[in-house]
Amino acid sequence: MSKALFIIDVQNDFTEGGALGVEGGAAVAAGITRFLEAHAGDYNAIFASRDWHDADNDNGGHFATDSAPDFVRTWPVHCVAGTTGAEYHPALATGKVTFHIRKGQGVPAYSIFEGRTEAGSTVHNLLDEHGITDIDITGIATDYCVRASAKDALDHGQRVRILTDLVAGVAPESSAAALAELAHLGARLESSV
Repeated sequence: MSKALFIIDVQNDFTEGGALGVEGGAAVAAGITRFLEAHAGDYNAIFASRDWHDADNDNGGHFATDSAPDFVRTWPVHCVAGTTGAEYHPALATGKVTFHIRKGQGVPAYSIFEGRTEAGSTVHNLLDEHGITDIDITGIATDYCVRASAKDALDHGQRVRILTDLVAGVAPESSAAALAELAHLGARLESSV
């Protein structure tokens, strides 16, 4: 068994005070850091994703530029490449991250599988190269990018576990629905402790 940890979008714009901040985001950042201190050695690879949107366009309609965002397909400007909002939250220690994944460069992107490393490697290829069979998932937001990443991991044939105390969502109802859907699809829902 070869195991990976996904840290999804623990960025300033998705934590309290950010353009699309979720309640509990900073606590998730700190919790993942504590988890890594104790468990980084349990993983063959650690992936951390970030939205990394272009500043000079609407990123394929992802940014609401001509009307108010609908918060389903269009969003306020967030996580623009090179800005403070796109950086990892300061409470997240990234020293043990093996692969940094950037997603959404000019297009809408929710799943970590839609991103690439700076060198151009895809998550699919990296998982295959490292023989990853099991993935633990943490991060933000439970009801959007965590959900999309977990679904893609399941579709790719991995065994998936969501660490439920290390995720934060946009809304309680949609987060609960996302976790229920993922459990129905075969993901295990467990606490990290």
